[in-house]
Amino acid sequence: MGVARENSDRKRGSIEQRGDTLRVVVYAGLDPVTGKRVYLRETIQGTDKAAWKKAEKKRNEFVVQVDKQRNTPSSVTLGYAIDEWMRTSELEDSTRETYEGYIRRTIKPALGDEPARKVGAQVLENFYTDLRRCRIRCDGTPFVTKHATKDDHDCKTAECKWHVCSGMGASTVRQIHSIISGTMNAALRWEWVDVNPAKVARKPKQKPPEPDPPTPAEAAKLAEEAFRMDDDWGTLVWLVMTTGIRRGELCGLQFSRIDFDRELIDLRMNWVGGKLKDTKTHQNRRIALDTETMVLLREHRDRVAERVRDLGNKFTDDLFVFTGTKTPDHKAPYSPNAVTQRYKDMADRLKIKTRLHALRHYSATELLTAGVDLPTVSGRLGHGGGGATTLRVYAAWVAASDRKAAEILGSRMPKRVPSTSTKRS
Repeated sequence: MGVARENSDRKRGSIEQRGDTLRVVVYAGLDPVTGKRVYLRETIQGTDKAAWKKAEKKRNEFVVQVDKQRNTPSSVTLGYAIDEWMRTSELEDSTRETYEGYIRRTIKPALGDEPARKVGAQVLENFYTDLRRCRIRCDGTPFVTKHATKDDHDCKTAECKWHVCSGMGASTVRQIHSIISGTMNAALRWEWVDVNPAKVARKPKQKPPEPDPPTPAEAAKLAEEAFRMDDDWGTLVWLVMTTGIRRGELCGLQFSRIDFDRELIDLRMNWVGGKLKDTKTHQNRRIALDTETMVLLREHRDRVAERVRDLGNKFTDDLFVFTGTKTPDHKAPYSPNAVTQRYKDMADRLKIKTRLHALRHYSATELLTAGVDLPTVSGRLGHGGGGATTLRVYAAWVAASDRKAAEILGSRMPKRVPSTSTKRS
């Protein structure tokens, strides 16, 4: 049983001897969230005079800490804080769904029950390191994840499946870090914690972007095959190549956003999660179109109008430009996943290792290689940061374009007449 020593300022805390240790306790007020009484506690090793002196010093530090704090520190768990942050945050539906998966499968099982104010930078760094090693954070001891039969748990047969560590990718751990950082920022604003440890915790480095555009010869084969399949699909692939439009922007494109007189596309919407939303960077942008692309789009509009009329409907500008076979009336857009899969199947048939997003890289790199300035390319792609993103992603092509510009300028400079060598005396 503990023995408490009398203190001159007893209401402001106590020091209790418990066996061969001393426990310092100071009342800090009521938890602003739970309404429970909050105490600051510290255990001091030893019971000699030096230990008691150390305990008194710690008690005084706690008293000063309580006097200085504007609010009582909350004992809410990180899991509770995450739930509140998710409830009050404005997130895209797709982002929210992704975050909820990481929270349910990874964050809460590991840190959900920890008091938010006790989750420090070292705790986070250890957590990220464990995830990079093994996504379920096993302790390294071999175990069976699936038995050969329901009744056979001895696993003497080869059919039993043993756990093999598979670490999370750096980008995935960075997303988990973003969730924790956002939560801690909110907890700091709500005065549940004093600092945001995620600001100083080291997270996995972001992998340098590696654009993988198809070569001009491969792009020509892809475009030719797309038109061979059908004119609508060929026009879709051609438009992505010449504009670098994002998949969601492509699927959400309506005829009302194509100015056939001024020959440009007004990109304002993005098809994500079955809904029309703002573009990825929440920016409206207009992309000028070349003559050949406009010819293809006019022909495409005529085809769609005829198709719609054949169905007994009226063609209107709010119809979607591209759609799948299941919606020939163009009242619903082409499914983004269906576009990706159809493109992949086409590329596989041609034995070209590429993906739909690589056409966006193709558009950017072809423009930069041709000497088009960085702000123009950035504007067409819809990159934020005034060209910083474009420069980071396409640094090699920007450097090549800069070299080409230097050579062009050098070729236009007046030719210098070599000076006559000075005669030796």
